[in-house]
Amino acid sequence: MTTEPISGPTRDDFQSSNHVRWCPGCGDYAILAQVQRTLPELGIPRERFAVISGIGCSGRFPYYMNTYGFHTIHGRAAAVATGLKASRPDLSVWVATGDGDALSIGGNHTMHALRRNIDINILLFNNQIYGLTKGQYSPTSEVGKVTASTPMGSLDRPVWPLSLALGSNATFIARTIDREPKHMVDVLLRAAHHKGTSLVEVYQNCNIFNDKAFSHLTERTSKDAEQLRVEHGKPLLFDKGRKGIGFKNFQAVIIDVEKDGLDGVAIHDEQGPVAYHMAVAELRHPHFPTAIGVIRAVDGPVYDERMTAQIDLAVKKKGRGELKALLAGETTWRVHTTLDA
Repeated sequence: MTTEPISGPTRDDFQSSNHVRWCPGCGDYAILAQVQRTLPELGIPRERFAVISGIGCSGRFPYYMNTYGFHTIHGRAAAVATGLKASRPDLSVWVATGDGDALSIGGNHTMHALRRNIDINILLFNNQIYGLTKGQYSPTSEVGKVTASTPMGSLDRPVWPLSLALGSNATFIARTIDREPKHMVDVLLRAAHHKGTSLVEVYQNCNIFNDKAFSHLTERTSKDAEQLRVEHGKPLLFDKGRKGIGFKNFQAVIIDVEKDGLDGVAIHDEQGPVAYHMAVAELRHPHFPTAIGVIRAVDGPVYDERMTAQIDLAVKKKGRGELKALLAGETTWRVHTTLDA
């Protein structure tokens, strides 16, 4: 008698029965498809996944994932995910959020999740616009962006998500593009296996309110010269290896490899200093190619692991506390009023 091997979960297992409702052609469809392809590769039972979202088009993500999930309020996805992971460290927690949700009202929560290094995965869909509320400029919109809310052009300098993450002492940052499915899966797998907070910025096209914002990175005629695919231990090359990136006096420079060779071309180091990662993360059009891939991946203390260990130690030393004793302890007092007299 022979037995057939039990196959693991597939993408179909992570597809919910809800009809996916985004605008036709939206980049969110591609992100959803790649997440559903990635999660089965992790060898984790489906019931141990949780997807948390905030407000915006990305907020619909939990409805389309056949996992546990929660559609939270504006800007609070990272905070809710932090609480969930702290109370259920056995879960694989994923956050789906947008540039408005995560960097405007939710900027504070995003920053603190990153500095705490709790073991969650944040997918930041960056389309440089408020899509769900019909095309207002967002924290990542470029200066001069003409929208319904900025008819004469926005005056704000944009937030650079990965730079903000590095300033928050993030241990893992990466960037990918909705129209690069294989690259996205590779990045998501790296993020999932990282211990601590991972932040993956996904350049996502909003074809209704900000169409072709990243066309220079996706069009066949320009993508080779505009994408800098970074890989640990490999030189920073682009334009089919004809050009490279070096650094002189902390400033990025473009090196003509065909003319000058590889001398001066920097070797990518995911574990290098923050200053280097900041310089790579901030490379962008029109003067430089845009870095995509894993830019920083370092080890650091993981918040939920340390919290669990601290609680276990406290219980071992003092036993489990009682709420009544805490509320009536020495650090409480009664305020007397004239009604008491």
